[in-house]
Amino acid sequence: MLYTQVHLTLPAWVHEFVDTTKTYEGDDAKVRLAIELSGRNVEAVSGGPFGAAVFDGNDRIVAVGVNRVVPHSCSVAHAEMMAYMLAQQRMQRFRLNEDGGHFTLATSSQPCCQCYGATVWAGVDTLLIGARASDVEELTTFDEGPLPADWVGELVRRGIAVRTDILRDEAREVLRHYGEIGAAY
Repeated sequence: MLYTQVHLTLPAWVHEFVDTTKTYEGDDAKVRLAIELSGRNVEAVSGGPFGAAVFDGNDRIVAVGVNRVVPHSCSVAHAEMMAYMLAQQRMQRFRLNEDGGHFTLATSSQPCCQCYGATVWAGVDTLLIGARASDVEELTTFDEGPLPADWVGELVRRGIAVRTDILRDEAREVLRHYGEIGAAY
């Protein structure tokens, strides 16, 4: 039988865990949410140790994502990809900032090569990152894939501001825990 649709979902706990009425002012608050999502995903055994959130120009959540690769048998179900797809569906446009609005992606860890590519096209203006790709590879068995040597510069040239190492130690702790328990989800 030929499959003609894909159905990806976030775990049910997200509805109770995320406060969509809250304003997330400042980089730390946004990245902290992404890190908390990554930790909860590990605790709930609902996916890998990665979380992400898209925010609008008013510091409000548009969408969140957590890693769902193993539960959905889908290599593109990374936290950033889930957040982008859900934000795009909510806004009903494939390029979030096409109307001039400002959108930010906060992620618990530096985007892998796949999520980096999606960031180029998703229509975000700012990328906020917790842990580095080197942290992910040091503390877990994940391969983050190849990126351009000047990946930050490439995003900046495309109008995407990049800020790294935000709450890096907190993000590394989730990765460390995941790596120590030897999880494979």
